[in-house]
Amino acid sequence: MPLIPPRARIFLGATLISFSPVWVALVDVAPTASAFYRMLIGGIALTVFIAATGRSFRFNRVAFVAIVSAAVFFALDLWFWHRSVLYVGPGLSTLLANFQVFAMTAVGIIFLGQRASVWQLVAIPVAMVGLALVVGVDWSVLSPEYRLGVVFGLATAASYTGYLLSLRRAQAESGHVLPRAEIAVMSLVCAAVLGAMVLAEGESFAVPSAADAGWLACYGVLSHVLGWLLIAGSLSRVSTAVVGISLLLQPLLSYVWEILLFGRVVSATEMTGAAIALAAIFMGSRPRREPPQPAGGG
Repeated sequence: MPLIPPRARIFLGATLISFSPVWVALVDVAPTASAFYRMLIGGIALTVFIAATGRSFRFNRVAFVAIVSAAVFFALDLWFWHRSVLYVGPGLSTLLANFQVFAMTAVGIIFLGQRASVWQLVAIPVAMVGLALVVGVDWSVLSPEYRLGVVFGLATAASYTGYLLSLRRAQAESGHVLPRAEIAVMSLVCAAVLGAMVLAEGESFAVPSAADAGWLACYGVLSHVLGWLLIAGSLSRVSTAVVGISLLLQPLLSYVWEILLFGRVVSATEMTGAAIALAAIFMGSRPRREPPQPAGGG
């Protein structure tokens, strides 16, 4: 879309991705099956796009192993996140998934020998305060399903961290500026993993209605492929401040869609907590030299 300025493209991409939990909540398909269709539809669409533009799908062995590893991590990401969406709603589940910023920080410090910056040290406790305000300070009064949804949301963030690290390794090995081919192959491998999980869980692949098929198509094409392409193609053409804002736009809009489309009533305390958590995510992402990737859960 050359006629659309890069800043507009990155915000449009973040907006499309913010609808991901909306499709999950709308579709009347089992959570693992809806994740399977997202990756299958998105993987096919992205493969067709890459083939039409004449790009290569060649990888060395190390890159391919990293892509398979990324697919497994992303399958876990979607397994946890889809259930979190159903248990705590699109807004909170997406906010929790964006806590991958802090998981990436922990991995960098513990395993990669990176030094924590002041921003990172401040952001983590601030995020915990925000989360406590969103979910409620008294954990014991929450329903078991809600608590499980919070745990699954945080597990989403951990799984997405593994996905990002694996994808970075694949991209470094292949030498591609943008990992289009890596994500296309990863999506199809991830669909195969999720398909096996659907069978193991005894779920059905059936799509009950044309409306459900439409939601799944939107999920796979608009959010998974088009949203990511708009963001990835604009990262090098906008400032880091714009990238940081786009990182926050997805969970913020997911909250807005939940309020507008599903009638969620949000208290002042919850809104304050969400704002604090979003500010912490922004602080935690600042030290990164490379632009943050779109959020996994989305």
